[in-house]
Amino acid sequence: MGPDIVAAGAVVVRKQDGGEVLLVHRPKYDDWSWPKGKQDPGEHVTATAVREVVEESGVEIRLGRPLPPQLYAVASGRTKHVHYWLGRVVGEEDVSGYPANDEIDQVAWFGFDKARMMLTYADDVALLDEVVRQRKNTYALVVLRHGRARKRTSWTGPDSERPLTEVGRLQARSLVPVLSAYGVSRIVSSDSERCLRTVMPYARDHVLPVEALPGINEEDSSGETVSHTVGHLLAQKENAVLCSHRPVLPHIFDELGVEEEPLAPGELVVVHHRKGKVVATERHLVR
Repeated sequence: MGPDIVAAGAVVVRKQDGGEVLLVHRPKYDDWSWPKGKQDPGEHVTATAVREVVEESGVEIRLGRPLPPQLYAVASGRTKHVHYWLGRVVGEEDVSGYPANDEIDQVAWFGFDKARMMLTYADDVALLDEVVRQRKNTYALVVLRHGRARKRTSWTGPDSERPLTEVGRLQARSLVPVLSAYGVSRIVSSDSERCLRTVMPYARDHVLPVEALPGINEEDSSGETVSHTVGHLLAQKENAVLCSHRPVLPHIFDELGVEEEPLAPGELVVVHHRKGKVVATERHLVR
């Protein structure tokens, strides 16, 4: 029957008229649902969600907190796994100019009550109810372990200058669409070479500065410096990435009040927060 089908989308919300959500109509199925679609080969699922919303509605978004995924069988006998996030508009909200096509022939904003009547599937209604309960805006703090680096035993220079391997450089490039999906606009990193090189492709792609801090590297970090950095980032109404090292990450998670198993190189935890409090987390690995 083949492997599972992976897809992703978003429940896109705006504040107008007490709150509205974005629905799309598919003529092939004659249904109203959330914008979503299949994952492309090699694409990270977070990038899938953002891309599919743009393709099916013309609306650009950033991802907010994750929503419960949907899992169901399709006609081929395979299982389809659809990942969802709450989506926030970052560009133009007007969908009146979206060109109708064979896949999507109508795109429209509906108030919550109207959307509940329009949605074709009960699982989509359940997602709407979840969003109505938790629709307040949040910000993302992406806690990242640097990409795979040269082994300490094979490196003769200072440990702070230990470089990424080819795999690590590939992970750094693969991070670009993932951080873009969350609308990261601030980059904070250990000043060690392997951390700086991990976030550099994203910084260059988005023309953003990298704040290199010794207080979150392996040699100079302390409880006080980690607490100060995490506290400052939680207080900001901004989506940020914080890149550090395996020995430092447990102290970062302790400050966040988050329990996580050790991260692999290139793995990240997205901490969604509001008014200094963590409200949701999700974990991803880039390859």
